[in-house]
Amino acid sequence: MISFLDLKAPYLELKQELDEAIARVVSSGWFIGGPEVDQFEAEYAAYCGAAHAVGVANGLDALHLALRAMDVGPGDEVIVPSNTYIATWLAVSQCGATLVPVEPDARTFNIDPALIEAAITPRTKVLLPVHLYGQPADMDPILAIARKHGLRVLEDGAQAHGARYKGQRVGAHGDAVAWSFYPGKNLGAMGDGGAVTTNDPQIADRMRVLRNYGSRVKYVNEVQGYNSRLDPLQAAILRVKLAKLDEWNARRRSISKRYQQRLANCGLTLPYVPDWAEPVWHLYVVQHPQRDALQQALTDAGVGSLIHYPIPPHLQQAYASFGCREGAFPLAERMADQVLSLPMGPAMGESELSGVVRIVQSAAKAICRP
Repeated sequence: MISFLDLKAPYLELKQELDEAIARVVSSGWFIGGPEVDQFEAEYAAYCGAAHAVGVANGLDALHLALRAMDVGPGDEVIVPSNTYIATWLAVSQCGATLVPVEPDARTFNIDPALIEAAITPRTKVLLPVHLYGQPADMDPILAIARKHGLRVLEDGAQAHGARYKGQRVGAHGDAVAWSFYPGKNLGAMGDGGAVTTNDPQIADRMRVLRNYGSRVKYVNEVQGYNSRLDPLQAAILRVKLAKLDEWNARRRSISKRYQQRLANCGLTLPYVPDWAEPVWHLYVVQHPQRDALQQALTDAGVGSLIHYPIPPHLQQAYASFGCREGAFPLAERMADQVLSLPMGPAMGESELSGVVRIVQSAAKAICRP
């Protein structure tokens, strides 16, 4: 059996350091906020090239509170990708704002900058690109559009820890970047966690107030806030893993390179990488017109795979009130019908990779046989 992702392997690789970090927090008696969170925020901000990092409880809260820190609310519009995980949309909805979806670039799967300007109205307040699967969106044209129209830019970096756009790490291109530290991420905690990085001191200050019941002084509440704080245990774990992140990302790049070489010419559409992008390969996503048959063949052969994502947000029951029918966003729908994520992770060895390649090649050939 070849698993899609081995979540135990990172712990075993860093067992001593992680055990020591956990013990340090437990013995400190400090379980909300405190030095571990402060130090992780400083270290992660420096890693991202940002002035500030504010830890929160999870990636959805990072998006939601960042939008709130930008004063997004009812009557505002936020431009989002049609092709993304539903959390991107939920954060906008939780602010009471209106979603304005834009289709992706068919090659990169990220929002197509050429389509953004036509979606802008006098109510547009924020552009929200997603660095999907660990590949950065094309930020320069997005930022140029935002400057032209006086808009904010919030990046969804939940899958892109360490990715680079034109040589600079994702983390401070736009006004703010929202991060998830869900266990399966490239930088994953042992539970939920999230953060926002920014160079804007006002956004950072507002985030710190919003995450803590709307308070900066105990029992003095300035606004109606939330309880969304990064746990010190998770912060300590993330500090250990952050020191290993670049090495783990390099392993992912090596795996993706071998996938690209060995899966060429076997009927799959392989990931496309622009020359300005340095992805971190959170996911290795292929396309096949008979995706379900391909996935079943992999399952039968003992190879784990996942579909990211089988139902685009506009067709989810949660957004039935959005009023979209099939065909409203054809590119997002086609991707949902054809994408398949192959096993990927820093612990994946050559024997596992060769096994996946062999089975994919065989399955793809059998599916295409008349």
